[in-house]
Amino acid sequence: MSTETILVTRDGGVVTVALNRPERKNAATARMWRELHDTFLAVGRESADRVLVLTGAGDAFCTGADIADPEGVAGKPADPHLVRMRNMAEVMLALHNLPKPTIAKINGAAVGAGISLALNCDLTVAATTAKLSEIFTKRGLSVDGGSSWLLPRLVGLHRAKELAYFADVLTGEEAAAFGLVNRAVPPEELDAFVDDWAARLAAGPPLALSMTKRLLNSGSLVSMAQALEDEARSQTVNFGSADTAEAMKAFADKREPRFEGR
Repeated sequence: MSTETILVTRDGGVVTVALNRPERKNAATARMWRELHDTFLAVGRESADRVLVLTGAGDAFCTGADIADPEGVAGKPADPHLVRMRNMAEVMLALHNLPKPTIAKINGAAVGAGISLALNCDLTVAATTAKLSEIFTKRGLSVDGGSSWLLPRLVGLHRAKELAYFADVLTGEEAAAFGLVNRAVPPEELDAFVDDWAARLAAGPPLALSMTKRLLNSGSLVSMAQALEDEARSQTVNFGSADTAEAMKAFADKREPRFEGR
């Protein structure tokens, strides 16, 4: 798929998607939202793609929506604001619902819609020097991109309100201490750290990882009884798969399993 605003590379089951407007700190345009949406759907369909890493080119992750975009940020200039916001919401949902593990590699500024993109990934790793902010109130806006749903689940309701109300800028190190990101590592170690996590996930069992993601994402929305039933159904699928049989045989043979996603 030809793209103008993102770079997509594949290596050993790891798909790296880099927002590629470094001259604008990777601020998102309507075209970028469309390209991200199509890419997320394509990765979800491609069995050879095992894990997605989302990052930014240059020294920023994403500084939010580009308000100078002549297309109107997330739609046509004549579109009502609600239509534009729903267009962007479809991108966030495609990332959140992608049936494979996702990692945000936050190499620099991630603010506004940019931090929402990062938090919609399953795992987040930030450089200690990165800058993260729910910047919305400083622009006279309320949170968007799924942050109202994500923040309380990540850091608790009171801390979520602190981040959203004050829109303070946190370093990667502060964000990790806050519980906003999984890890903060020195900038020079960021690539190697994420490469290791991505390789481990790419070598993992695709079916089990996909079902684990769905179970965890829906766990807080269902009763304990429903969660147990959902787990039972997922394990039934696993027990009938070639991957689980391979894992059992590899354990007996004292070797690493080779998962094929079937």
